[in-house]
Amino acid sequence: MKHYIPHLAVTITLLSLAFGQSASQHNSQDGKGEQEVRQMIEKYRSALLQRDIPALEKIWADDYVFVNASGDVLTKAQRLANAKSGATTLDSIKEEESITVRVYQNSAVATSRVTIKGQYSGQPTSGQYRSTHVWVKAPAGWQLVSNQLTALPPK
Repeated sequence: MKHYIPHLAVTITLLSLAFGQSASQHNSQDGKGEQEVRQMIEKYRSALLQRDIPALEKIWADDYVFVNASGDVLTKAQRLANAKSGATTLDSIKEEESITVRVYQNSAVATSRVTIKGQYSGQPTSGQYRSTHVWVKAPAGWQLVSNQLTALPPK
């Protein structure tokens, strides 16, 4: 029995080191994913503001859906048509608080509060919104699969 105690202690030590290393690798991978998603959010904002159609085509996944502040659901094709026609243009997207990004392996959820000013479906619009983005890591990189805006009451 006394012979097993040193072996047990060594085994426990090695296992705890292995699990600790695995957890730290996981956290660093999540940190890398978070930074990649934050970079994609900046690219997305820039593409929206500049009406950069080729960039939006790459950022939005083929099955992308957008739920606007009125509760309407639009597809990638509908959003692209609105951007191409000029019916939807944005003058500014201002972050009102830090974006929260949570990464789950090959997906991520980003939430924030933003003030948007521009034109939506041909009508002037501005206000504060709660924004949620769902990103998925595809072979070509992170793509936006869904996002939703919820209008906040004026202060």
